[in-house]
Amino acid sequence: MSRRLPRKAHIRASWHNGRAVADAPYLPCDAKDFALERISARQLYDGVHERMGLRWVSGMRGESRVLEPSATKARRPSLIGYLNIIYPNKIQIIGTEELNFLDGLDSRQRWEVIHKVAAYQPVALIVTKDQPVPADLREVAEETNTPLWISPQRGHELLTYLQYHLARMLAAKTTLHGVFLEVFSIGVLITGEAGSGKSELALELISRGHRLVADDATEFTLIAPDVIDGTCPELLQDLLEVRGLGVLNVREMFGHMSVKPSKYLRLVVHLKPIRDGDGNLDNTSDALTRLTGDIGHRQVLDVPVPMITIPVASGRNIAVLVEAAVRSHALKSKGIDAAQTFIDRQAHQLRRLPPW
Repeated sequence: MSRRLPRKAHIRASWHNGRAVADAPYLPCDAKDFALERISARQLYDGVHERMGLRWVSGMRGESRVLEPSATKARRPSLIGYLNIIYPNKIQIIGTEELNFLDGLDSRQRWEVIHKVAAYQPVALIVTKDQPVPADLREVAEETNTPLWISPQRGHELLTYLQYHLARMLAAKTTLHGVFLEVFSIGVLITGEAGSGKSELALELISRGHRLVADDATEFTLIAPDVIDGTCPELLQDLLEVRGLGVLNVREMFGHMSVKPSKYLRLVVHLKPIRDGDGNLDNTSDALTRLTGDIGHRQVLDVPVPMITIPVASGRNIAVLVEAAVRSHALKSKGIDAAQTFIDRQAHQLRRLPPW
């Protein structure tokens, strides 16, 4: 369920597809995942032409051609690859070997191959190493509105970078409500209901030398099957909103080393306020939870992320508890589990006791 904006935070914004909307309800903690379903030739060119030195030499009218990853799921071709006539890629790279192959064909075969390549309507053809573009290839690209680019880069450099760029642009994404920080070099997302003290906790952790990635709305991207990268929306970069203090510029207050542009998500810390009707801390946990801690997992982009729930009550030093939770998580990832060590010691001691 979405939560309403508190009166003191009208400047906050909810996020949908990268756009800020003032005075809108918060995103729910489990925001709907989204991904860029398609990308046009013009969008791709504008995103990589400076890095790869691309020049658009023919087929300018084909700038609206789109690359749709769903179109390649049920068949062999990949999104990008070297010139393939049998199973054509959506983006075809034409290097020295491919040009030599075309030069080795007779005029009729060459005409058929070039028209066959254009007939599959690729998003773009890219000629590598600033090699001269054959006149017939340029003419066919212009006639069929097929974008034809040329680059000074070698084929494998284009292939590697464009594969990475397309994977990031077309990857599944989601936006979660909370504060994302780097604590002891581990990406930690602090969540909790409104008024649970997330921003105050983040400010305390920053003052202890940890680094802020994003406040309020963190954008997460699935860059690998089990790797989630978290970044901050451009509008919120370096900013932290604290009740009673308003918006703070963390970079200006604590220095450039107090913020980080991105971080992999490794741990979720959920703050759970203890209210008057809930009783004291001893009554909120069963015996096993008292021993192992309130641990579990949260699904983010279908990836289970370890989650630790910390009860919040008056007088508790939550910053110290979060640091201890992160240290404990790091030790568990190395196979060191204090609770399991205690259980094993107790079992060993019981085995040594006489039966009477």
